[in-house]
Amino acid sequence: MPHAPIDPQSIDQAAALIRAGKLCAFATETVYGLGADATSSDAVLAIYETKGRPRFNPLICHCADMDMARTYARFSELAEKIAARFWPGPLTLVLPLVPGAGLSDIVTAGLETVALRIPGHADARALIAEVGVPVAAPSANPSGKLSPTTAEHVRKAFGGRVPVLDGGPCESGLESTILSLEGDTVTQLRAGVLPRSDVEAFLGLALQVADHEAAITAPGMLKSHYAPNAALRLNADSPRPGEAYLAFGAEPHGTTGPTLNLSPDGDLHEAARNLFSYLARLDAEGANGIAVAPIPHHGLGEAINDRLDRAAAPRS
Repeated sequence: MPHAPIDPQSIDQAAALIRAGKLCAFATETVYGLGADATSSDAVLAIYETKGRPRFNPLICHCADMDMARTYARFSELAEKIAARFWPGPLTLVLPLVPGAGLSDIVTAGLETVALRIPGHADARALIAEVGVPVAAPSANPSGKLSPTTAEHVRKAFGGRVPVLDGGPCESGLESTILSLEGDTVTQLRAGVLPRSDVEAFLGLALQVADHEAAITAPGMLKSHYAPNAALRLNADSPRPGEAYLAFGAEPHGTTGPTLNLSPDGDLHEAARNLFSYLARLDAEGANGIAVAPIPHHGLGEAINDRLDRAAAPRS
């Protein structure tokens, strides 16, 4: 039986693992990422193999700074404007790939675009800078399962088979917002931590929103995604017999099964932070189903509902 990997105790140790073509999970302000050298096809394939992730679902490449990002993607004037406002932070931009820059074609799933992000987590940026090239880092969980927000979540998800640089609990607990840019058109491909309304207010224009049935051009667009083992029933005012209940705001009276409340005060930021860990805790109770209270669709509620819709979708 193979020995469990030794967790790195410093950024230097974690960077050395990634430079050597190994995987290493690390914290960002959104969720923990499963990091690998984005210029190494073998390393990137290890991400897919470890996660059980479909190859047609591209990966986000995390950059240390704008100089690194510009090496691998072409930034229009509009892209530069958005990056200057929202980077570092929980925003991923899908931009034209610079041909021959050195990224593995597996990391882009063969597309002529690349998804880039400069994370808001200072240690994550320091790690990427020490690696010296972009770090491909999808969420550090088996594909389709709940995204991890602590180092312990990662260890449990992979049975201790993946080394983890412990960066403490993630601040946001929800993935980045993904935008694609084509000319002057900005399209939200995935709702995330950065509310669409914030981008629209900054740009002074309405964003397009990709349909769930659209071709997969960026991470997080699989219809069935982020799923617990138990079936989800959404917009439920109360649980049925045998169901666990994920509440939001006021809880129904007389609930007898396992119940967790995303935010008793109805705070969408608190709900976003708790979403994956609470689903995991209810899933661990062994219930056949989890009923989920209605979540408002404004602000971060859009991203929370997006995750819930994908988690409740028929499994592929």
